[in-house]
Amino acid sequence: MDAPVKLKPGDRVAVVSPSWAGPGVFPAVHEQAMRRIRDDLGLEPVEFPTTRKPGSPAAARAADLMAAYADPAIRAVFATVGGDDQITVLPHLDPAPFVADPKPYFGYSDNTNLLNWLWMHGVAGYHGGSTMVHLARGGGIDAEHLSSLRAALFETVDFPIEPVAGFSDEDESWRDPATLTTSKPKVPSPGWHWHQPDKVVTAPTWGGNLEILHWNLAASRWILPPERYAGSILLLETSEEMPPAEEVFRMLRNAGERGLLEQFPVVLFAAAKASHGAHRPPPEERARYRDEQREATLKALATYNPAAMAVFGIDFGHTSPQWILPHGGRMTVDGPGRRIVAHF
Repeated sequence: MDAPVKLKPGDRVAVVSPSWAGPGVFPAVHEQAMRRIRDDLGLEPVEFPTTRKPGSPAAARAADLMAAYADPAIRAVFATVGGDDQITVLPHLDPAPFVADPKPYFGYSDNTNLLNWLWMHGVAGYHGGSTMVHLARGGGIDAEHLSSLRAALFETVDFPIEPVAGFSDEDESWRDPATLTTSKPKVPSPGWHWHQPDKVVTAPTWGGNLEILHWNLAASRWILPPERYAGSILLLETSEEMPPAEEVFRMLRNAGERGLLEQFPVVLFAAAKASHGAHRPPPEERARYRDEQREATLKALATYNPAAMAVFGIDFGHTSPQWILPHGGRMTVDGPGRRIVAHF
């Protein structure tokens, strides 16, 4: 599929809530993100009827998405945040406006539903970039996020994705006014773990949040025949629900039984969020959770795709900072060189 068309300063971008309409609950956080779209990106945000309306029917949220893609003045579409029911929006979508003007979509987590649906219709997007989560951060937009977001929006470039020195998996409480001016402190990153780094693969990407992909598998109609994914790079990340290692293995096992897991020569697994809300385990427990998740993934790969190369701990999921990655666009994973490049 073709890479999304690049934007220019001053372009209008849609800001939509196809999952949970967080802007209606935490308007100050939302407004901070809108200011940064203007000030840090030089773009003009445009809200749609359900952007600030929690509980909007799935058909109304779908209508906003179709309106955004049908409007030629809108040049990109940003999700405000994730949620847990975007899969109910998909049946209400008409592919025609998306295919006619395949502008880039930015989102992650529950937005895996829409990224996957767009991929099914030949439309590339970007994994990452929910406005309330990443653009509204009190301490400012993370440098990694901002640089990769700008590259995705405005540049045609080979962009290196690199290990970060520090990261955080602590929640930001939007109920706390301090969230508008401060961010959680970072701790040393656990780093990347390479498995079978014996090849160089340049290919389009597919994937996203593992739990959402598993819902798509369960719904069946939102997954193409396995061979349609052959040769792609698989992106995986887990959510704040922190699925235990055995559940991660079972979800991957089910994808393996479907004949899906064997299609990917490379798997990129994000650094897992290992704390949520009041559950804030000590560092050694968080490290153990990530180790067990990696071991569960390798167990599934050993059965269903033993030749796969895998890299664990990349920052593109529910931790911060978050790199923006192509979804349907191309990446290069160079195992011998221990290098990952996004082709924006």
